[in-house]
Amino acid sequence: MNSWLAAAAVYRNPRVIAILFLGFSSGLPLALTGQTLSLWLKDEGLSLTAIGLFAAVGTPYALKFLWAPLMDKARIPGLTRLLGRRRSWLIVTQFSLIAATLALGFSGPAANIGVTAMLAVAVAFASASQDIVVDAYRVEILEEHQFAAGAAAIVFGYRVGMLVSGAGALYLASAFAWPLVYAAMAVLVLVGVATVLLNPEPTMRETSESIV
Repeated sequence: MNSWLAAAAVYRNPRVIAILFLGFSSGLPLALTGQTLSLWLKDEGLSLTAIGLFAAVGTPYALKFLWAPLMDKARIPGLTRLLGRRRSWLIVTQFSLIAATLALGFSGPAANIGVTAMLAVAVAFASASQDIVVDAYRVEILEEHQFAAGAAAIVFGYRVGMLVSGAGALYLASAFAWPLVYAAMAVLVLVGVATVLLNPEPTMRETSESIV
């Protein structure tokens, strides 16, 4: 029993808990450009053909390896000195995600389908970029014996985020207009922002792990 308790104790570590919340922030945008967006477009009266074309919105998730090396090496003037390399990129991607999600929610797809499509791609791009930095942050901030717990925490947080932006968003949509639903989801990204600000910049060390 004591060995089980000792093994479970790793999940109480503040850094593992931080990874849980960052996983939530990573999983939150996925449905907002996928299933939830499709249902919104259907409510707006768009054709199934038009809705089907939005499947391509998720392309940035598949192509994020293209700009991952840039985010791994580049520094953001001023912000990197203040927050560190990983945290500065996390803050930039998270606030970009908040702005893009708010804009998407108020894009009016029935009248501006092209604008909605571009903003959905912007949300996916910001989300994929956040995923890049979260993966790097997780590898660098955890000790080796915490890697398994960190992997479990980030997956659990990711799934909860998807559930909130999927079933949770649909529940909100039954009572509120879609722009307000997307605004609420944008506000929830602040969970990730708070996590970044309340936790340290990882100590740089050599690692063979990929950040993609």
